[in-house]
Amino acid sequence: MIEYIISVDENDKEIGPIEKMEAHFNGILHRAFSIFIFNSNNQLLLQKRNKEKYHSGGLWTNTCCSHPRYRENLEDAIYRRLKEEMGFTCELSEIFSFSYKVNFENDLIENEYDHVFIGTFDGEIVPNGNEVEDYRWIDIDEVKLDIINNPHSYTFWFKYSFNKVIEFIKLSSVKNNN
Repeated sequence: MIEYIISVDENDKEIGPIEKMEAHFNGILHRAFSIFIFNSNNQLLLQKRNKEKYHSGGLWTNTCCSHPRYRENLEDAIYRRLKEEMGFTCELSEIFSFSYKVNFENDLIENEYDHVFIGTFDGEIVPNGNEVEDYRWIDIDEVKLDIINNPHSYTFWFKYSFNKVIEFIKLSSVKNNN
């Protein structure tokens, strides 16, 4: 099925629709999102991407990541995709955004303006096997260590954004304690 996503400029201003694979073949900047879900024990829910994904298959990454469809607003997209990939929804808050560009071995190019969201969830996980090969709850310090010891086991965007997410959570915790 052909899917149209949203091409954007460097300020995340919408340019128009672009077919998803065309964006990835030609490295066109497009809107994306990454979701980080924590449980009440402050563990992060990671997913291992299905090895059949068009890029980064078999790698560990944040809880959910995707693109809003053309004419779909970002808020609707984050809840839709979290439900589709992991089988649940929860309240989400945007904490920052960033742009990145990376070339993959299969000649695809990820060029994204990525909005990062966090949330908390303690319920049942029902992952979509077409999207998710495996999942696990993991302590933050374990993730940090594993990224150092096994950097090729994680997606580029996860390694890029993980420390910023943790920094945000620590700053929020300090503000809430004052």
